[in-house]
Amino acid sequence: MVFKRLLGAIGVGGPAVDTVLDGGAVSPGGSLTGEVRLRGGGAVAEIEHIVLELVARVESEHEDGESEGLLPFERFTVGGGFRLGEEEERSVPFRVTLPWETPVSELHGQPLGIVLGVRTELAVAGAKDKGDLDALAVRPSPVQEAILEALGQLGFAFRSADLERGRIGGTGQRLPFYQEIELTPPPRYAHAVNEIELTFLATGSVTEVVLEADKRGGLLTSGHDTLTHFTVGHHDLAGRDWNTEVDGWIRQLVEHRQSYGSGSYGSYGPYADPDPYAGAHTGHAEPHGGHGAGGPGRGTAIAAGAAGVAVGVVGGMVAAEVVDEVGDFFEGDDEEAWDDEEAWDDGGEGEDEG
Repeated sequence: MVFKRLLGAIGVGGPAVDTVLDGGAVSPGGSLTGEVRLRGGGAVAEIEHIVLELVARVESEHEDGESEGLLPFERFTVGGGFRLGEEEERSVPFRVTLPWETPVSELHGQPLGIVLGVRTELAVAGAKDKGDLDALAVRPSPVQEAILEALGQLGFAFRSADLERGRIGGTGQRLPFYQEIELTPPPRYAHAVNEIELTFLATGSVTEVVLEADKRGGLLTSGHDTLTHFTVGHHDLAGRDWNTEVDGWIRQLVEHRQSYGSGSYGSYGPYADPDPYAGAHTGHAEPHGGHGAGGPGRGTAIAAGAAGVAVGVVGGMVAAEVVDEVGDFFEGDDEEAWDDEEAWDDGGEGEDEG
């Protein structure tokens, strides 16, 4: 493996660093493993610490438009407190746990256009620099995969995915941004909505499923968004008819939208919530819908491997230019990425839009 970069803050002849991630995608809440490879320079160096920082390319809405940049969302100290000799080579293995809210960047091996990375920070005798940047691949968790599989089987198609800075009111969101997976509806729902946006917000025990549908505007009314919210336990997967259950969520979302238009939130049976969300996660002022735990299924488990989602939701619709864009980002000049990130870094605090 070629050492990618000398650390500018330390100067020419200083240590070089290269972080090598073990192959394969990792799921949210899973273990990311690999090693940080160091090569000593022309003098002995005191390595104070080695930090891995997870970063994501995130979009932000402003009054005068939109912007995007790299935003850090987790840091891990994986080594340090040792002396690196001249020209000495040393490997520091690591195993860290991804946050449960880490966004999904690929689905059955097909990239979704989400840029995630692992950045290595090396501190040597008081000086530090942001060194190696490596692409991070994240696959869906079993719950996420089951829901995406059902959506694919129901005829929904992948349109795009992005990361939005801000917070979704009324949820347990912890990161300063959230992922939106945009899906086009099948014909039976196309008359009611243009698209549905899906967000997963997971913890160690449950996954919150946030569904948002835009409303088609009529001759006398303008369109707006409507949102509903469900919760699924990580171990509550087997024995559920996911197609029927997820289709029920979509029907409730559409009914909620129709009820909203008539000035009432309506009733959602076991999913009713007397306290609708205060504010929208996309910046709208309208109140949003109720939430509740998904009910028990009707006896069929999700098929092993969930192969249908690749054909149903993604199905080759991820354009080649999306793959090229992600690849070009990590093959480009890292310094530009650091400049973008520094303008974004607010100490991990996100804007609450709820």
